[in-house]
Amino acid sequence: MEKAKLSSALFAGTHFDRKRFAGDFARFRQGPPAPDVASAAAPLPEKKRKRQSKAKAKKSKKRRAEGADSASDAVEGFNVFKGLAAKKDEDDSEKKVETGKSEDSEVVRRRKEVEREIERAAILRKKFDIHISGQNVPAPLENFEGLVSRYGCDSYLVGNLSKLGFQEPTPIQRQAIPILLSGRECFACAPTGSGKTLAFLFPILMKIKPGSKEGVKAVILCPTRELAAQTTRECKKLAKGRKFYIKLMTKDLSKSGNFKDMHCDILVSTPLRLDHAVQKRDLDLSRVEYLVLDESDKLFELGFVEVIDSVVKACSNPSIIRSLFSATLPDSIETLARTIMHDAVRVIVGRKNSASSLIKQKLIFAGTEKGKLLALRQSFAESLNPPVLIFVQSKERAKELYKELAFDDVRADVIHADLDEEQRQDAVDNLRAGKTWVLIATEVIARGMDFKGVNCVINYDFPESASAYIHRIGRSGRAGRSGEAITFFTEEDKPFLRNIANVLISSGCEVPSWIKALPKLKRKKHRVNRDPISTLPDED
Repeated sequence: MEKAKLSSALFAGTHFDRKRFAGDFARFRQGPPAPDVASAAAPLPEKKRKRQSKAKAKKSKKRRAEGADSASDAVEGFNVFKGLAAKKDEDDSEKKVETGKSEDSEVVRRRKEVEREIERAAILRKKFDIHISGQNVPAPLENFEGLVSRYGCDSYLVGNLSKLGFQEPTPIQRQAIPILLSGRECFACAPTGSGKTLAFLFPILMKIKPGSKEGVKAVILCPTRELAAQTTRECKKLAKGRKFYIKLMTKDLSKSGNFKDMHCDILVSTPLRLDHAVQKRDLDLSRVEYLVLDESDKLFELGFVEVIDSVVKACSNPSIIRSLFSATLPDSIETLARTIMHDAVRVIVGRKNSASSLIKQKLIFAGTEKGKLLALRQSFAESLNPPVLIFVQSKERAKELYKELAFDDVRADVIHADLDEEQRQDAVDNLRAGKTWVLIATEVIARGMDFKGVNCVINYDFPESASAYIHRIGRSGRAGRSGEAITFFTEEDKPFLRNIANVLISSGCEVPSWIKALPKLKRKKHRVNRDPISTLPDED
């Protein structure tokens, strides 16, 4: 029985031809030997025997093939080499799965990190009321230290910021600086006194190399000479510690400067002077890397479109980065800006074309021109909080008002276009030094200037537009300080009150319901032919 089991185990799955091997089977059988099958069979004819042997051979071949298949199936589990190969394949597949899992986890980790960065940027923008428009906009700065960690800023620049009293970036600086450092163009709109000058100066000083002899690397255009001079001073303060060649385009330099031998990294100018130097003195601007239009809306309003277009063409460097900064950004200016800019990012802090919420705004009805002068003197008598800036609509009216206040005890001075450059600069310096308490000015002259601590702005003449109003009152309430703005209006000005009502409302100021009910005029500008400024009675 045990032998039978052993035999069945050994030959499991194997098939034998019993007829062919009948003799061999008979030898292993127990009992008497079986008769010889071959000898017992009658002899066959030769041809029949061959046919039978061929048929048997075919059958045998077919059976062996079937037996091989069944044997292979039967002993498959005992193939050692096949098992090793299967194990290797299994290990390889496990490794591939593990590698795939690790790669997937890395992708997931990176995606989550990007999502967290986007979320942090969105929270910062919401906190500081920053609104952007554009693709792949860089995240805003959390602090000035981020300039070192993210962009490799030199320590001397951060040190100069600290020395100048800048502890935290303003909203426009938080977003505009990363945009320019990333090589993107932008046009930015932020309230007056919000630090726009630093927002475009800092990237320039970080990116260009000081002491270059290859020509001008950055151009800054300003609408007035006073603003250009102020921008130059601020740039030199910020660049202290490095040998930057920072030039202000003066009248003499524009007319007789030797620009081929002049070393200049950063050039600050008004449009006409720069265009004259380019056309008449062969000033080369082909290597300019940064072009900034400061107070861009006023540049276009003053009729400088053709001149600016000429300057833009002169700055022919294909990798130039252009930027526009202003407190107001009318749709027409934005459309013009997009024609000269590529893939630009729009940045708006607060509401577009709005004033700072730190300025307390007040409207006073004076009735007539005589009533305005009486109201002004009464205001000074009640509470004179210098320095005070008074805006009028023309240089003639500036002279008239100065004559009226010259003999009052208010230490008044005047600045207008008929004064030469030195006289105008003296007027500004005297106000900053406290020698002058009240400065009378036209809007164009004072555009963009930082008079350092102006406590009150008085719109003696009603502004021509909402944009003019925003820029005027923006001379106060700068750099986080509070300010006050008083606007006189007469019977002639009443229909135009509605034009500035939205500015007051967006700044959180109360506006009488009767002003809100006034129709908004389609004509944006308002310039009245006013009576002369005088309290003297009319002659018969």
